[in-house]
Amino acid sequence: MNKQAKHPSSRRELREKIIESASKLFTEHGIKSITMDDIAASFGISKRTLYEVFADKETLLLECIRHAVEQEDAYLKNLLGQTNNVLEVLLKRYQRSIERFHATNKKFFEDIQKYPRAYEYLRRGNKRTTEDAVNFFKEGVRQGYFRNDVNFAIINELVRAQMDILMESDICKTFPFLDVYESIIFTFLRGVSTPKGITELEEFIQQYRKHN
Repeated sequence: MNKQAKHPSSRRELREKIIESASKLFTEHGIKSITMDDIAASFGISKRTLYEVFADKETLLLECIRHAVEQEDAYLKNLLGQTNNVLEVLLKRYQRSIERFHATNKKFFEDIQKYPRAYEYLRRGNKRTTEDAVNFFKEGVRQGYFRNDVNFAIINELVRAQMDILMESDICKTFPFLDVYESIIFTFLRGVSTPKGITELEEFIQQYRKHN
């Protein structure tokens, strides 16, 4: 295994498989409780081989997050190739995020704050998406789903701030993470939607509640 890992293509394949294995462990059990020994054992390699690919646990965690972001970008690109309905895209992404959160141990969100490089990457990622999000909502205005009297640059910043608070505060020790997340997203979407948008949103919420 070690000899194969030194070959560029084999090492790249090994790297990707380690990221997939570590991502699963981090999301299921939280970050703090998972050691590099656990990750190496789960993948059937030596800890030495693991450290040859990733210098430390936080470096591996950072790559797991980057991998998840790349997957989300690919999903969005594919979704936009299927429909130009802005609200439909938003709701399908929300549905996907709910499924992801259901599969994620709440300790993950508590632990991430203890890894500054990974946490800062998440925060920077939120800032990078601001311009794209504003343009996306402007398209929703043109399609008649969102109100034309809303400053989406401001609204987007407010929602992002709420998500930061969600990650940084102790609110999820009192209320389930998904309940808080839903409250932020649904309240936001109801507030910026036209009657046409609200009708479609409420249909989605009813179906969502029925199946969850």
